[in-house]
Amino acid sequence: MDWVTGLVPGGKEDYNAFLIIVDRFRKSMRCLCHKEDTAMDTALLFWNKIISTGGVPKIIISDTDPKFTSEFWTNLRFCAYGMEYKDHEGYTHDLVTLLPAVQLVYNTSQQSTTGKTPALVQKGWNPLLPVNHLKKNLLTIHPTA
Repeated sequence: MDWVTGLVPGGKEDYNAFLIIVDRFRKSMRCLCHKEDTAMDTALLFWNKIISTGGVPKIIISDTDPKFTSEFWTNLRFCAYGMEYKDHEGYTHDLVTLLPAVQLVYNTSQQSTTGKTPALVQKGWNPLLPVNHLKKNLLTIHPTA
């Protein structure tokens, strides 16, 4: 995962950068147009476009850009719990920030009609959820947790 920045602004949003994310197993690539952002903006983009549709990657390789260091991971935890770093403007704003989490939870919940999760039916596998990743890290760091 890496940012390509310093581009001439374009599109109706005046994007001047994009985030490249490569899945080394499937050899697929995602290019997410955006503006040059903070670590929190990068975490929100990653949560909304990657984790909400495919779960948490087991391994993420990036450079030492401040957007990918510990601040990114701290901010990503806030995203996982549906918290927004900007001031809330009411219920509608809260709902919009929670939709990626709602989508992930629904698509990884077993459905009574199929007996499987929508993700399993569509992709053949269930995405790794943020809670699974956090539990694994807690057990690795604190064996008594």
